[in-house]
Amino acid sequence: RPDVVVYNLKTGKVRKVLNGFVTPRNIVFAPSGEFFYVSDSSRGTVAKIATSSLKTVSTLPAGPGAFGTVLSKDGGTMYVNNQAASTVTRFDLASGEPRAVITGFAQPRQGVRLSPDGSALYVTNFMGDKITIVNTATNKIDGEITGFNKLRAISVTADGKTLFAANSGSDTIAVVDLDKRAIDSTIAVGKDPYGAALSPDGQRVYAGNLGDNSLSVIDVASRSVVATITGFKEPRQAIVFTRDGKTAYVLNEDLGIAKVDLASNRVEATLAAPAAKMQKAAP
Repeated sequence: RPDVVVYNLKTGKVRKVLNGFVTPRNIVFAPSGEFFYVSDSSRGTVAKIATSSLKTVSTLPAGPGAFGTVLSKDGGTMYVNNQAASTVTRFDLASGEPRAVITGFAQPRQGVRLSPDGSALYVTNFMGDKITIVNTATNKIDGEITGFNKLRAISVTADGKTLFAANSGSDTIAVVDLDKRAIDSTIAVGKDPYGAALSPDGQRVYAGNLGDNSLSVIDVASRSVVATITGFKEPRQAIVFTRDGKTAYVLNEDLGIAKVDLASNRVEATLAAPAAKMQKAAP
């Protein structure tokens, strides 16, 4: 069944399984940590869940195929990619109401990021192999970046000057100059990369390579692969870090979660999904 599994990271055990979803896609936390939000593609909604009680507080009406989500730094605004409608919904989270529905995309999926100052929204288009740039002051599209190959996840550096994008079709990570709005270079990684996660200190990008069960570690300064971590099962976009930057958690195809020590670049353990709930991660 399509559930959300909550783990206790200290014990590595399942804390609770949250039911009631059809196709859960993305999870983001409020800056305060008080709530988290789960998008559900089939329902076209985003559930707001209290972290302490793990109960749904409200449900936000997004759009058909609700997929990738991103929050503003102050936690007041959420943007939701609606894959099936080729739109992006902007929510005011204080009221829970949609403030705008932005059109002009081509199947926006998991990739959606804000610039550090919140002035620009970067949205990936799976069918168009391009990144659309939205002016958040006007909620209008004001540019695009082209030249990608089966575009997947993206990350933006803290200075707002560089964007990293996974090209699953060419086994590369594209390095984008955001001032020029163009691809500056590409970095060869493993086979079929989905993830492009920037470490908390901004010094590394981790590419989850579905095709060869690995994680490529990219040094941002030199723009080169400095290590390859193995021991995964078709890792995808979902790569998150502890606040101290010492550990990464990577979602596998079988819904197990690999715990990675970033000092040694080794998988320390894998948190197994509840056996009765096992299913494959969505593409």
